[in-house]
Amino acid sequence: MGTETVHADLLVIGFGKGGKSVAARMGRLGRRVVLVERSDQMYGGTCPNVGCVPTKALVHHAEMRRPDDPAREWYAHAVEEVQALTAKFRAGNYESFNDLDTVTLITGRAEFAGPHTVTVETDGDRITVTADTILINTGAEPIVPDIPGLRASPRTLTSADLIRTTALPDRLAILGAGYLGIEFASIYRRFGSEVTVFETSERILGREDGEAVEAVERILAEDGVEILTGARVTEVRDAASGATVVYEKDGRPQTIEADAILAAAGRAPATRGLGLEAAGVRTTERGAIEVDEHLRTSRPHIYALGDVHGGPQHTYLSLDDSRIVMDQLTGEGRRSTDDRVAIPRTLFTTPPLAAVGLTEEAARRAGRRVRIACERVADITAMPRAYIVEDTRGLMKFVVDAGTDEILGATLLSVDAQEMINTVALAMRHGVTASELRDAVYTHPTSTEAFNEVLATVVRVDEPGTAGA
Repeated sequence: MGTETVHADLLVIGFGKGGKSVAARMGRLGRRVVLVERSDQMYGGTCPNVGCVPTKALVHHAEMRRPDDPAREWYAHAVEEVQALTAKFRAGNYESFNDLDTVTLITGRAEFAGPHTVTVETDGDRITVTADTILINTGAEPIVPDIPGLRASPRTLTSADLIRTTALPDRLAILGAGYLGIEFASIYRRFGSEVTVFETSERILGREDGEAVEAVERILAEDGVEILTGARVTEVRDAASGATVVYEKDGRPQTIEADAILAAAGRAPATRGLGLEAAGVRTTERGAIEVDEHLRTSRPHIYALGDVHGGPQHTYLSLDDSRIVMDQLTGEGRRSTDDRVAIPRTLFTTPPLAAVGLTEEAARRAGRRVRIACERVADITAMPRAYIVEDTRGLMKFVVDAGTDEILGATLLSVDAQEMINTVALAMRHGVTASELRDAVYTHPTSTEAFNEVLATVVRVDEPGTAGA
């Protein structure tokens, strides 16, 4: 094995959104940068390779499928198209550093040997990298629950595995009804799979608005998705023709047969094998890297960006992490995670569910006196867009402070919700009141103009402790 030693001003471990953004900007400033990525299939990070881009592309292909289109052929073609798209993104990420002589990309496994030293195992070589500043941007990895037979079963897949499988499973069992599980349930049902979702708690999407969740459940049920809440999977048994999923519901053991089992129990920070102890970098009980509001770890010259430090796992937050770190490295050092207000989120079901701020339940628990504006999309006359695209399912709901008219939160389950929620979030960040958002002028025919009508319809005023009564 050959050995080599390299010194850099900045070492970035992981080719994700936050890390690559800092690497590129520092490289353009003339700093010597080394960027290490474990796999050449992950240039660009989770989002363009196994996350946002391929899954949302599958949403698109699933929505385009007509009832008479052959399911298996349509799905196989969709996967091929999506993989070609991700390969294009991956190549683009790699090529984006081609013109930066100051940035060196190394493909290999990185492990700390000391606070300023990392060894990288590549094909046949060991490279020692020393750096003044180090960024850890290794992301997160799927969690496969410790259920007897689950991890050993060849039928068990992570989301990354499933989206690369060209054979459409006739029967798909999904373990977990969070964002990942529900999104995949919607996608694969539309492709033609029989889908069963298992959730140990009594409701899906536990942190989202109750009314919206009920609407999501109705939509999924109408599409043919079976959701089993209060169901605990206890075992997976393999057979030649598939797998048997054993579960308990209402105190009774039951079984279903599946061709594929998606482990959708979430993702954990990818810190295994990094040798963080050698660097003196502390982690939480859940394995996330501890950081302060400026994303510094227990070692001031080492930062952690993106999913690896815990918290909401969104690419756009990883991008914002890069802004915070750049401000520390080249700016005034004032920017921090405390600056984040009204961060939106979207679940790409069909139609998508998007939310920002407080739900009605959360506002009530906080003791806020609120006005609730809520309307079904099918009843919103000022939203012809929904009729144009032939999807009037869902609802729009706003939670407004009864005294100040401040928008406390919104949940949108509708066509174009993933875009509209950004308008609401921007309004919340800049103190735009519910009345101002209601009376704004929007183009026509669009989905956003529904705000004119929905925010004029106050369905109830809730005193603290009585919301939803």
